[in-house]
Formats: sequence, structure tokens, C-alpha cells
Amino acid sequence: MMDLIAVNVTEEDKQIVSGRDLHMFLNVETPYMKWFSRMCEYGFEEGIDYTTKDKIVLRSDGTIMPQKQYNHQLSIEMAKQLCMLARNDKGKQAREYFIQIERDWNSPEKVMGRALKIANNVINNQKITIAQQNQQLQELQPKATYYDLVLQNTSLLSITQIAKDFGLSARRLNQILKDKGVQYKQSDQWFLYQKYADKGYTFSKTTALDAERSVMHTYWTQKGRLFIYELLKSMDILPLIEQVA
Repeated sequence: MMDLIAVNVTEEDKQIVSGRDLHMFLNVETPYMKWFSRMCEYGFEEGIDYTTKDKIVLRSDGTIMPQKQYNHQLSIEMAKQLCMLARNDKGKQAREYFIQIERDWNSPEKVMGRALKIANNVINNQKITIAQQNQQLQELQPKATYYDLVLQNTSLLSITQIAKDFGLSARRLNQILKDKGVQYKQSDQWFLYQKYADKGYTFSKTTALDAERSVMHTYWTQKGRLFIYELLKSMDILPLIEQVA
């Protein structure tokens, strides 16, 4: 009984029957397309009661025939009505078969099973969506933090260059370092207090102006740059790259 005529389920969770399979089971002598056209005169509508499918037909040698063979996917309700229109024992047998299929399909166990399947699909889709959103958020983050940029760099920097990282002027940054007891000014030159002088934060270069005069320029090492970063961070002053983040 369960193998009488194949019943398939669509992605929309609807049961369908092949029109050609039903035509063959009912032993209809009229060619399929002519029979189906005549059946549609009873008021069946495409898209509601059935859908049309085409199939490539191959010859015995494997080559494709020029014409297409059309088939139709019928709803269970339409299939039952076609069985009644057949007015023979085969039609009665097939109709009872479809009624039993519907009863089984609509049983509480089957309905609950389909509901759980739908719920699981929704949950899985939500998990995928969340994972995609998390990845996109990660991709929108800065490629490197300020700390990473410092570690990748080995060059010496002027106070002006470091100040620009934080959106500050050199004067403002020098004043902050002075207020925090890091450096002091003497004869228009900045010097680190002894507490910081031997930490490797700076590297000084002396430039001769003439035979009697020279000027010393203080540059900050990457270690000193990190020191300034930690100091300003404690004051809630972040580099621009982290402000954006």
C-alpha cells in the first residue's frame, strides 16, 4: 500500500505526486498530455493545484531528442480528484491510498516532527547569521593596535611624531611629560629626570652649529614611545587608531 505511487515532499513541506506516475497507474489509454489538458478543464489551476516540469528525453543512443517531455507535480488534493474522475477500480484504490497518506502526514507525531525540524532550521540559520556578523565585526576592527605598530617599528621618533599619534601638538605633549615629572627644560632643551634617564627611552644627537656652539636633539626610542603610550593611556588619552576602534 505504501509503495503504490511515489509521494514526494517539496522544500515548502508540501506533498506532491507525479502526474505521469498517476496517469500510468490509472491505466489511462489517452496520451498523457491530451489527458492532462482535458483534466485541467475541471478547474485545476497551475501554481495552486499543480506545477509544470520539463524533462530532457534521450534516444536509445544517448543523444537528446528535440522535443521536451512535460510532467506535472500534483497536489495530493488534485491527485485524489483525478482518481475520482477515473471512475474505475484503480482510481478508487489510488484515492484510498492518498487519503491514508494524508492521515499519516497530519498525525500529531508527524506534525510535531515537522515543527521541530523547522525550529531546528531556524536555530541553525540564526547561528550562521550570528557567526557571519561576528566575523564581519572582527574584520572591521583595526588591523593592528597602536602597541602592535610600535613593536613593528625600530626607528627613532621626534616628540612631534609621537604627539601626532595622539592628535596632540609637540608643545602639549612636552608639557604633559613635564607635569608628570618625566622631563624638565633647560636652555630650550628637554632632559629626562634621572629616574627615567637610564631606561633607554631616548637617544640624543648633538649637532654642531659652529666652532663654539652646538645643539642637542632628543629622539624617542620605541621603548620610550611605549612608555609615553602607557602614561597617556592612564590619563585616558588614547592614540587616534584606538580612538577610532
